[in-house]
Amino acid sequence: MKNLFYLIITLSFISLIFSSCEKELLGCMDPSASNYNNLANTDDGSCIYPPNWTELALGTWNFDPNCDAISIPVIGDISLNDQMPPTVDIQSGGQDILYIDLNGTQVSGTVNDNGIMTVNPATISIDMGLGPMDIDVNGSGVIYSENLINMDITFSGGFEIPILGDFPWTSDCTMVLTK
Repeated sequence: MKNLFYLIITLSFISLIFSSCEKELLGCMDPSASNYNNLANTDDGSCIYPPNWTELALGTWNFDPNCDAISIPVIGDISLNDQMPPTVDIQSGGQDILYIDLNGTQVSGTVNDNGIMTVNPATISIDMGLGPMDIDVNGSGVIYSENLINMDITFSGGFEIPILGDFPWTSDCTMVLTK
């Protein structure tokens, strides 16, 4: 009976030792981090937080457009590059929405978790030497850093040329924005 009592005490002691020895599992314990580990029981300081692309894009940017020329019968080529401002202002619309001030008109866009922008279709007014005209805008872009954004924008519109009639046009632009 005495041996049984010692056996129970010994097994209880061993069980207590092993149950109190939880294995330490290191990792990021912050659920908002991109490398969150729900199995970790000890934070090792390795948390990685995705960049806030909307915040990175805010501010005044130098604007370097490279647009296809618009060829108009009788008039010749018109360069949209010459019609673009030297800088653009990008403002926040909250969460993943940006506003780009383009020639006094705000064009909105959204940014996803990877820094990819989608420019919502909009109409802006540009004076291309023939008086102000409405131009449709849409496109996309990538925010690479707080100093570099690349955008691919399509501008389209139309002219009415006496005798020749309506002349629709499209110009694709690759734009580099830098700070």
